[in-house]
Amino acid sequence: MTRPLNIPSAVDRRWDIAALGEVMLRFDPGERRVRNARSFDVWEGGGEYNVARALAKGFGLRATAITALPGNDLGLLADDLIAQGGVDRSHILWRDHDGVGRNTRLGLNFTERGFGLRPALGVSDRANSAAAQMRPGEIDWDRLFGDEGVRWLHTGGIFAALSSSTAETAVEAVEAAKRHGVIVSYDLNYRASLWNAHPDPDAARRVNRRIAQSVDVMIGDEHGFSTCLGLDFDAGARSSGLDAGPFRAAAPAFAAAYPNVKIVAATLREPTTAGRNDWGAVAWAEGQVVEAQVRRDLDIFDRVGGGDGFVSGLAWALMDGRDLQAAVDWGAAHGALAMTTPGDSAMVSRAEVEALLNGAGARTVR
Repeated sequence: MTRPLNIPSAVDRRWDIAALGEVMLRFDPGERRVRNARSFDVWEGGGEYNVARALAKGFGLRATAITALPGNDLGLLADDLIAQGGVDRSHILWRDHDGVGRNTRLGLNFTERGFGLRPALGVSDRANSAAAQMRPGEIDWDRLFGDEGVRWLHTGGIFAALSSSTAETAVEAVEAAKRHGVIVSYDLNYRASLWNAHPDPDAARRVNRRIAQSVDVMIGDEHGFSTCLGLDFDAGARSSGLDAGPFRAAAPAFAAAYPNVKIVAATLREPTTAGRNDWGAVAWAEGQVVEAQVRRDLDIFDRVGGGDGFVSGLAWALMDGRDLQAAVDWGAAHGALAMTTPGDSAMVSRAEVEALLNGAGARTVR
């Protein structure tokens, strides 16, 4: 099976993974609704950061976060949670805080898990955050990618959508990464709430198409590919969220448009209820399409972060020298397990993922 990436050796590079994106505080009301909760569990999370945290905490890789935080107690809380996640904080930008949040603040995300026919619900409060104000020239990419050395950079469409300056920062980052031979993965992660608020209605496609020119591994679902990149899927051929047919049909056209992209990957999901999904994954490389085992009626404790779990499992397997089929299998299994725990970030180990792939069931481990 194909191994389409030429991944730099870990020997002479300080970081296995660097993640560029916003880190927010997630407020989780547990079994309650946000609208009538009286207490919340608090987690750190962010689509790009979640990948680095899982690779550090679950797979033992060397990870660093590239983000910005306000210089107040909420910023310090996020910083402490990042440290607990095993992710390096030396590339965090700290913003002076005016005491009330007019000039900068920490993004907040209130997330209900949903139950039965009531779907999961995310309520964001993130405008004017420290990360949203990141701009080109603030990070010394040549020092990070050249002097320190990074094997893999991960960023995504959520960060690029925060503001015009974060979009330019993402472009700057991926172009610098390519100059230094760093593998770049990008999760389109389309969020209508972010792009609809953008002053330029064509920004999503323009920004993502520019970034795609420096990407090695592109991740997204068919809605993201069509909305962010203008790649048309045959929606009429789709019978369910687990139908990989549209992906198979569109991948060659995507590869022709972006010959630099070596792997195109997507998760496949069909929810029955908020707590039960069919789950799978698919990837394309070098003219081949591979699919992970579809897990039917998968019990979901918290669906947020399942896609990030897929990306981190996929990236770990590829950095470990495994072929594309194994990488998709590891990604899908890790994503499935990530959705069995609360919070955005995976709380499972490499050994648990391997046990699931080897057929382990839910029998108590003693």
